[in-house]
Amino acid sequence: MLNKLIIEFSKTLEVFNLSPLEARLFVHLYLSKEPMTLDDMSEALGKSKTSMSTSARHLYEANLISQVWKKGVRKDLYEANNDLFNTFVTSHFKQITSLIHRQKEVITNIEGQINNSETFQNQIKDIIAFHSQLETLFENIKLNANT
Repeated sequence: MLNKLIIEFSKTLEVFNLSPLEARLFVHLYLSKEPMTLDDMSEALGKSKTSMSTSARHLYEANLISQVWKKGVRKDLYEANNDLFNTFVTSHFKQITSLIHRQKEVITNIEGQINNSETFQNQIKDIIAFHSQLETLFENIKLNANT
């Protein structure tokens, strides 16, 4: 039944741009009572230590897991960040808002380079307004999630 829980929760986490392996690793770390080494992760998931290292690095960079220290243990230990909602929402919103902002800037630059076809200019303005609305939406959601 534990394996079914790991698989099903992993499917949810894949929505947050995690690979299936990264999602399973996060769930495994989240359910683990103790921090895990790369060797522990490799054994638990049946994957190579290199795969675990790559996946752990991605999860760490996304601030989904933390590296911890334990007296007497010389290997790197990792544990999942426990505040699931804020951890995932914050990480994902940063990615989304960054992408939206970047695309809005690119499209605004394109607008300045396109000929003066009024219909086309109106459509570009609508596209830029769409990006602005998305930025506002995600900023409002982020503010509500933090309260």
